[in-house]
Amino acid sequence: MAEIRESELKKQIAADTLSGVYFLYGEENYMVSTWARRLIQKAAGKKFLDFNSQHFSGDVSADSLNDAVQALPFMARRKCVAVSDLTLDSRSPSENRKLKELLQDVPETTVLVLYFAVSKPPIQKEKKWKEIYAICKECGTCIYCPRRTQSDLEKMLMTMAGKRGCHLARPEANRIFRYVGDDMTALLNELEKVCAYTGSGEITAETVDRLVTRNLEARIYDLSKALLAGRHEQAYRILGQLLEQNEQPVRILAALSSAYVDMYRVRTALQSGETALEPASHFEEYRRREFRLTNAEKNIHHLSTQMLRISLDVLLQADLNLKSSRTDSELILEQTLARLMLIANGEEKSA
Repeated sequence: MAEIRESELKKQIAADTLSGVYFLYGEENYMVSTWARRLIQKAAGKKFLDFNSQHFSGDVSADSLNDAVQALPFMARRKCVAVSDLTLDSRSPSENRKLKELLQDVPETTVLVLYFAVSKPPIQKEKKWKEIYAICKECGTCIYCPRRTQSDLEKMLMTMAGKRGCHLARPEANRIFRYVGDDMTALLNELEKVCAYTGSGEITAETVDRLVTRNLEARIYDLSKALLAGRHEQAYRILGQLLEQNEQPVRILAALSSAYVDMYRVRTALQSGETALEPASHFEEYRRREFRLTNAEKNIHHLSTQMLRISLDVLLQADLNLKSSRTDSELILEQTLARLMLIANGEEKSA
């Protein structure tokens, strides 16, 4: 068969032209789960689901899976067998061989759906996974679900709000995205909450601010802005809120360090005559997450490369202290914030 895009899969489901095997994976877990659910519903039909829709966890034995695949549907033209997050590591060579054989021999009366909504199959690195993927590609259909861009996610929020009888303008959609991040499940959960509160009509910025829970990355972005602007009261208030929410000091420092790394990379890119998005072509972590770089660009106007280097040295020392010192972790974080503000204000010249 082939590797296809999600748009082609949508056409297959609508036209009811399903292949015998599906391999669904990718960065966007929500979409992997969504497409798997749609495939299972289409393939299994609506009647006698106890017989025609069978679900297995990833450690299912090859024999059990083969029995389910080969069994005939009950009073229907086909059935569906689904496996979530298939595992290979614990299988013997004979088990893996049986698994490959059954993938090559799925009858026309069965649609076998392998989907990976939690794990990430290493199809580029491990030989046994390469072989499984190659068989699925040859005998069935493989679909990769990429991470959505910021623009895609904001449009999705606006569309989903409309379906719930609410109007979400682009600035407010952007506001939700900035608070929540690019996790589709979290975004839709927050949208559900906002729509339920609004009921119908316009979703305001005030409603978003009141109801939407900000993730760690968004809070750290606010913290870094406060640090760079010298707003010490706001910076310490955000830190206090994070600690009250039981965020681990190591996680807070890691997220703050990541924000400073983003700023350093953007600064060096601009100094080299490139755009702020240039680091995305060198570092995989920015793929479809370029908003991190645009956020960083907004913060670095008065920061020199040397200031950012000193800041990174301070953050590295704080990390070492958190992991090896007996000093109170909250005190280490507070001292680190103070030094970062001094650096941003040009009052500290070295780490």
